[in-house]
Amino acid sequence: MANTRKNLADKIKLGGYDALFGETEGEQIIEVPLSSLHNFKNHPFRVLDDGKMEETVESIRQHGVLVPGIARPRKGGGYEIIAGHRRKHGSELSGKETMPFVVRDYTDDEATIIMVDSNIQREDILPSEKAKAYRMKYDALKHQGKKAGGRTIEEMGEDAGESAKTIQRYLWLSRLSDGLLDLVDRKKLGFMQGVDISFLAEEAQGWVHSLIAETGAGVSAAQSAKLKEYGKAGELTPAMASLILSEEKPKERKVTLKADKITRYFPDDYSNEEIEDVIIGLLEKWKGEGAAR
Repeated sequence: MANTRKNLADKIKLGGYDALFGETEGEQIIEVPLSSLHNFKNHPFRVLDDGKMEETVESIRQHGVLVPGIARPRKGGGYEIIAGHRRKHGSELSGKETMPFVVRDYTDDEATIIMVDSNIQREDILPSEKAKAYRMKYDALKHQGKKAGGRTIEEMGEDAGESAKTIQRYLWLSRLSDGLLDLVDRKKLGFMQGVDISFLAEEAQGWVHSLIAETGAGVSAAQSAKLKEYGKAGELTPAMASLILSEEKPKERKVTLKADKITRYFPDDYSNEEIEDVIIGLLEKWKGEGAAR
């Protein structure tokens, strides 16, 4: 699969570095007081005081902010950050009072798309962050007049370097309650199990969350599939959910495949989910041909 990742300038139809961060007709990079900056509404990405932030702070102390952020005028006064939340926090910690920004009057949808695209390829993103971000971008694209459905999801995958199937799964995952999303983030609930449970109504998700919290037990793929099945049929009740989650889980066999043994079979831009899909597909074919007997 060809590497289809696009840079930010491509995505927002700008003509290169100078057009993105340099002067254009009627605008320029300006130093914006940190006190005038406001976070993007419903910004889905964390800004952490971790080791990477320490490196950012040290760099800003020594060299200043080398890459300007992007912001837009805010109706209530000041500016709304579109790209640059981590740099703004690093500037605060380094004792700066201002930060360089390109200020442009983007629409809500344009600003959302840029905000997502400028953050989505970071390495430390949680499943909940990706799910919420992809949902925000998908909704923004629909508002812009793009027809909802498969082609929009394919285009999002092309932009992010992920398969359409992966994007669709994250969109489904975005329907989970915050409590269940937190379990996915903490690996207390499997990603695919979370996708299954995302098909349940809000009330039913509450039952499942409470049962997991009470028992501390994990949810198997078979259990989440059964919850989804009963939920779609309108037959899931608290008692049925409890019965399903209390079922004895089959003994799981854990097989670890070392990366150096399998990565040479896949292009560099394949995600873990895509690699897993290919392997499972090949095993299903192998089983169907009778080789596993």
